[in-house]
Amino acid sequence: MDSVDVDGYRKALGKRQVQMIAIGGAIGVGLFLGAGGRLNQAGPSLVLSYALCGLAAFFVMRALGELVMHEPHSGSFVTYARRFIGPWAGFASGWMYWVNWAMTGIAEITAVAIYVHRWLPDVPQWITAMIALAVLLAVNLLSVKLFGELEFWFSLIKVLAIVVFLVVGLGLVVTAADIGGTPAGIGNLTEHGGFFPAGIGIALMTLQAVIFAYSSIELVGIAAGETKDPHKVLPRAINSVVWRIAIFYVGSVLLLAMLLPWPFYNGGESPFVTVFSRLGIPGVGDIMNAVVLTAALSSCNSGLYSTGRILRALAEKGEAPKFVGKMNARHVPYGGILFTSVAYVFGVVLNYLVPKEAFDIAIAIASLGVVATWATLVFCQIRLRQAALRGELERPDYRMPGAPYTGWATLGFLALVIVLMAFSDGAERIAFYSLPAIVIALAIGWRVISRRRESVTAD
Repeated sequence: MDSVDVDGYRKALGKRQVQMIAIGGAIGVGLFLGAGGRLNQAGPSLVLSYALCGLAAFFVMRALGELVMHEPHSGSFVTYARRFIGPWAGFASGWMYWVNWAMTGIAEITAVAIYVHRWLPDVPQWITAMIALAVLLAVNLLSVKLFGELEFWFSLIKVLAIVVFLVVGLGLVVTAADIGGTPAGIGNLTEHGGFFPAGIGIALMTLQAVIFAYSSIELVGIAAGETKDPHKVLPRAINSVVWRIAIFYVGSVLLLAMLLPWPFYNGGESPFVTVFSRLGIPGVGDIMNAVVLTAALSSCNSGLYSTGRILRALAEKGEAPKFVGKMNARHVPYGGILFTSVAYVFGVVLNYLVPKEAFDIAIAIASLGVVATWATLVFCQIRLRQAALRGELERPDYRMPGAPYTGWATLGFLALVIVLMAFSDGAERIAFYSLPAIVIALAIGWRVISRRRESVTAD
């Protein structure tokens, strides 16, 4: 029988599931689908963007690790923000994380329908999307163990697909194989306009999209409150992020850039499908389509799981509707999960009615949530360290390397990503100019909550 913690969560996630959730969190459609368009935009220099964002992601995960080792909690960074920054920070970071997953889910649940449409062209896309959402909703509402098991297999499929690509791709590069009329090799990194064919500025503009590609790596921290023996399991899962990033992301993009000249890639097709299709391998399109479908399902599955826990942490403090804090008999926060699923339903409708630009805007706004979450985690670690230096608490042995300098450098990098969005000519600029509206909405929400608390205290 799985134990239940003081927050009411059942500790049902084992080492195998947490490790795979951590691995799967670093592999999504940002790589499987998004890398193609970004290679066409920035050329081989995209490798540097993935390396820079990967370094930032590593420090974010180490900051999260120190916080989790100090206090494992399913409220994750909302709890830490409230404690180390202030109540308002917990409110703002929690709702920004929800915005991230609501926008991501709107994109992903529609992507699921698009991928399935390849095999079932006569079935309306909204029906496929609703069926996928219903299945994932049922999985999340039944039990955390079922979620962990499904996410384990989703992640396993993604990891195996990447490993197969890395092995095959490396072999093609080493042998300088002919891929649809062009030879694979290191020369593709510089022979088609140089390493920065579109300029350094365009390479920097890809940082926002790459940040989104790394989103959800923090999910392992949210799973801390439902993990058996977290002080042993979580450090290994978090430590593994550095080699996952180096191999799965940077390694894959580097191989893609060497396998084909960058102009061959495009945003309308997975770069992995592009490579294998040019090899003339039968059925490869369907295989990769299945993998990308799995990645989208995994993302939706994780979104429902994580937002359910975050919204409950907000509801416990009166910072979200009471309903989202409700737990069922299986120790699942069903209120928050249902709340997020409603946003996903609206997303299906919106993406059916509006053009592709709305899809891109959803991804760009989701990136704002990712940056907000990462910045919150890093700043909380900085405040934890400061409190430890004052003798107010004891830092765990698992610590952020190079603190506090690496923490401030990471915050500076994240600020740069936001500033660069203003210079984009696409959805990123629209997302950047939505920031004032988001800040105003959060400020008004916090003001209402504060006044309500003051009136309750006065009574």
